[in-house]
Amino acid sequence: MALKRNVGLKGLKYRGGGPMLAWALHRISGLAIVLFVGLHVIASFFMQQFGSDWATTINIIYESVYFQIVVIFIVLFHAMNGLRIIILDLWPKALEFQREATWLQWLIFIPAYGMTVVIMILNRLSGE
Repeated sequence: MALKRNVGLKGLKYRGGGPMLAWALHRISGLAIVLFVGLHVIASFFMQQFGSDWATTINIIYESVYFQIVVIFIVLFHAMNGLRIIILDLWPKALEFQREATWLQWLIFIPAYGMTVVIMILNRLSGE
């Protein structure tokens, strides 16, 4: 009996629902954090050692409220999803409730992220 295989572009078809989306976002957010921290360290080095215009431009981008909102999303999502994964790994019987745990994660994440963004915008508008 031959095994049915996904060959070509059919293997890339999205079939997972919420948990697979959380898995993909966790990987993407992890890479984004690594890129952000790496670029931040390199820009800080060039700023301190050479006072380069490139590093100044990078720091101006970092200070943008839009960039900070994206970074907060990435870091907060990655942290909350990591906690969900840890909890599910510590209690294997909870894996059957993975979809519900993903929904619970989003129900906690959305208000926490929303309040953070509102506070950031209010601070920016007040001049702090």
